[in-house]
Amino acid sequence: MRTSGFLRASILWLDGLQLYILTVTGYVPIHVFRKFVYRSFGVKIGTSSSVHWRTRFYSPQKLIIGRNTIIGNDAMLDARNGIIIGNNVSLSMGVWIWTMQHDPQDPDYGITGGCVRIEDYAWISCRVTILPNVRIGRGAVVAAGAVVTKDVPQFAIVAGVPAVVIGERERNLKYQLDFHKPFQ
Repeated sequence: MRTSGFLRASILWLDGLQLYILTVTGYVPIHVFRKFVYRSFGVKIGTSSSVHWRTRFYSPQKLIIGRNTIIGNDAMLDARNGIIIGNNVSLSMGVWIWTMQHDPQDPDYGITGGCVRIEDYAWISCRVTILPNVRIGRGAVVAAGAVVTKDVPQFAIVAGVPAVVIGERERNLKYQLDFHKPFQ
């Protein structure tokens, strides 16, 4: 029994150390350095993508970021059940993506969750929260402050708490994102 307790404590300690290192790295104002460290911890980051400062991670080895994608500052990416972000996706500042949460119906306060997928050309505006097991469709837009609890159809524009469809986006998207602010 002692060994399993020691092993569990060691794993928790190492997870905490990893989170600390990645958090401190988020304050370094050099994109190339941050991307090097994030990749060293297992984040798969596509070419010409940028991860702005103060981004935080859980389970970086389960995070995939496509090409020409922008992760805005102060994002929280909980990839414990996997996050897959496509190409030319824009996550504005302060986006929180959760793949695990407590089940309010579980008498033992158990955990539930699932992978979050964000398809190509999606735009997630500032201060959006995306909950576990959600797919954001190709070209979809999530308005500022929304809480996404269900899948968002392709090219839909959603807003609100919880997010609901309020419109539709142009389908002929062909831009390529390749931007990062110096020192962020």
